[in-house]
Amino acid sequence: MTMYDEMHAAGRQVREHYLGYDRWLAEQPLAAMQRRRDEAEMIFRRVGITFAVHGAKGEGAQPDDGGTERLIPFDLIPRIIPAHEWHELERGLRQRVAALNRFLHDVYHGQEILRAGVVPAEQVLGNAQFRADMMGVDVPGGVYSHIAGIDIVRAARPDGSGSYYVLEDNLRVPSGVSYMLENRKMMMRLFPELFGGHRIAPLAHYPDLLLDTLRSVAPAGVTEPTVVVLTPGMYNSAYFEHAFLAQQMGIELVEGQDLFVRDHHLYMRTTQGPRRVDVIYRRIDDDFLDPLALRPDTTLGCAGLLGVYRAGNVTLANAIGTGVADDKSIYPYVPKMIEFYLGEKPILENVPTHLCRHGEDLKYVLAHLGELVVKEVHGAGGYGMLVGPAASSAEIAAFRERLLADPANYIAQPTLALSTCPTYVASGVAPRHIDLRPFVLSGRTVQMVPGGLTRVALEDGSLVVNSSQGGGTKDTWVLEA
Repeated sequence: MTMYDEMHAAGRQVREHYLGYDRWLAEQPLAAMQRRRDEAEMIFRRVGITFAVHGAKGEGAQPDDGGTERLIPFDLIPRIIPAHEWHELERGLRQRVAALNRFLHDVYHGQEILRAGVVPAEQVLGNAQFRADMMGVDVPGGVYSHIAGIDIVRAARPDGSGSYYVLEDNLRVPSGVSYMLENRKMMMRLFPELFGGHRIAPLAHYPDLLLDTLRSVAPAGVTEPTVVVLTPGMYNSAYFEHAFLAQQMGIELVEGQDLFVRDHHLYMRTTQGPRRVDVIYRRIDDDFLDPLALRPDTTLGCAGLLGVYRAGNVTLANAIGTGVADDKSIYPYVPKMIEFYLGEKPILENVPTHLCRHGEDLKYVLAHLGELVVKEVHGAGGYGMLVGPAASSAEIAAFRERLLADPANYIAQPTLALSTCPTYVASGVAPRHIDLRPFVLSGRTVQMVPGGLTRVALEDGSLVVNSSQGGGTKDTWVLEA
């Protein structure tokens, strides 16, 4: 399988945008790099930049007991993207998120795309993430996914060039941006000389853009909105990120018990008395937001919140019901959404996808399980999936039974040869597979910082980059033109 190497072209020739870094790296003693890696680990541990592993649930779900705290491994070798590549990526990301937000507004209002037969109605209306309570609810600016994390991979073409593909859309509670910011701070601390010798686009202003986005979608008539971050609490896998972003934006980090509803408005308890809340950056899944309207067995949300939301007196970012657009069974239709709503051809391609709910697709998948990646449509974090080429015959046989029992719960994709980037591992510098999660902010305007979170599969040959599955992260440099 041909792999695209981010740093080296054919014949190990260093790509132009890596030349300066390659010259610098060649001059670094291995012992010095090891000391810096140890220093990074010590600082991350001291600051508390950890990831809590609590089983196979999503980031915004109810936490399990007995989780373990661990560092997400940080790699010293950056992933570098030249300016012209980033420009095209950014155009494609803006286009995609605009279409997804249009789709969300449509399915909760006129449902034109369903009536046109572009997206099968049963896959939307019968979807577990479709929220009938959101029908007819107008959200500020028509924006449903204010913070989107779009997973991008690069794979080699037959001619040796590399093409970017969208692997997944994360529109509910996408995580990882704090690691993007902390990785940059760490690189600047350890290697200040590199930032003097490279024109690296800054990204430290992301919290300012995030706060600006959140303030811009406050309910009508609110000129000085109070914004809060709502967290499930310290046992959540991404609690560090929740606290970090609240601190960086200078706003309150709250839990459900800190909030209450009165006279169709939402308030938080403070030492100075009740204070009205206008915008919630929520890091809790839909089901746990309101025990009166959604799951009565949860204590993570606030009783009556849905009523305040439907009345238009508080904004939730992201909106309730966004999950219907990032479901993996809806993903294959996003290119058609772009054409339907925007009248444009998609700039970024999807990965070819088989919907196992369709008989012919299921037949093909069952015949090629050893070659494909099969995923649960609601799965996250690398759980509930089969990587055919890396699976044993027993694992394939067991997965076949699960697939036959509930084919509508799965999609399948070809096993892409994800691009590789040089990475420090136990044996020295070696290529490891990577992906990229840029973050797109949608409010009054659409804003992005140049770059994103590069995740790296640290195991030799592994294609699973998720931190919950042992993956690490790298700093992502976008070079300015």
